[in-house]
Amino acid sequence: MKAFYADEQKRHDPKAFLSSGAPQPNPEQPERVERLLAGARAAGCRIVRPRDHGLGPIAAVHTPEYLDFLQHIYQRWQRIPGASDEVIPNIHPIARGGSYPASAVGQAGYHMADTACPISVETWESVCWSAWSAVDAADAVLAGEAAAYALSRPPGHHAFADVAGGFCFVNNSAVAAQRLRGEAARVAILDVDLHHGNGTQGIFYARPDVLTVSIHADPIRFYPFFWGHADERGEGPGLGYNLNLPLPRKSGDEDFLAALNTALRRIRAFAPEALVVALGLDAFEGDPFGGLSVTTPGFGRIAEAIGGLGLPTVVVQEGGYLCDALSDNLTAFLTGLGR
Repeated sequence: MKAFYADEQKRHDPKAFLSSGAPQPNPEQPERVERLLAGARAAGCRIVRPRDHGLGPIAAVHTPEYLDFLQHIYQRWQRIPGASDEVIPNIHPIARGGSYPASAVGQAGYHMADTACPISVETWESVCWSAWSAVDAADAVLAGEAAAYALSRPPGHHAFADVAGGFCFVNNSAVAAQRLRGEAARVAILDVDLHHGNGTQGIFYARPDVLTVSIHADPIRFYPFFWGHADERGEGPGLGYNLNLPLPRKSGDEDFLAALNTALRRIRAFAPEALVVALGLDAFEGDPFGGLSVTTPGFGRIAEAIGGLGLPTVVVQEGGYLCDALSDNLTAFLTGLGR
């Protein structure tokens, strides 16, 4: 299997985020890349540098207003007297729409859902290469590969069409799905991250051509809190094309696999021509976030079940944070996929 990654993705190096009101070291660290590369190589992957695809594939799912913000906000922020080293919002609108603020501070609040996605001088470059890794993985599948892996870092599934959040800026899984839609009439996205893929859901919520399915820790008391509940089924033409399968905290392999069986049944009913797996390894029992209790062999079983769909598959890296088993968990999944 080919694995797509560029070294520029390591340059984004966020320092902190707020958790329960307290500053904490940001867990989305560049060191994640080294461990994920080791896991991909152990699974027999060949590491390939992606091409520079420009803004086109990214702009296919994100608004030009938002992309202009991401590209230029750091330089604008630094012109503010006494500004922080990283762009971090301190105000958010009660409702979005209507007027659009002209100030950097106002736009940061408008386009950033939380404090977990600080923007530094290197962020934009890393974000673009992360998305281009997903584009090239999709192109590899369109060219006939059974599966391809995008080591997308920073991750993306919490990013909406015009909002960053949860360590995410550009929605790499959505970018891959839209790229596949160039040749595939229907594409399914299966998100197996610990956290609900709220940005992915939001991007496709009113569309019937992309089915979005997410298995995650119940958000009633867990990030992202406001999305990911079982009654969210889509809207307008997309009604019935979104499925959320929230799990109780600390659920392990058997509960996760039972939910996955439901997810795969829905995917088969959609009859997609290609699949994107938003791969979060943070459902692991030893992940720092501690939300679910999937084991390392469990990731292999999850992958084997997904591989049973027999679909051309793009695996896009989402969460999975620094712990001793991070490499092994990726190896187990990519090996279990058996493509």
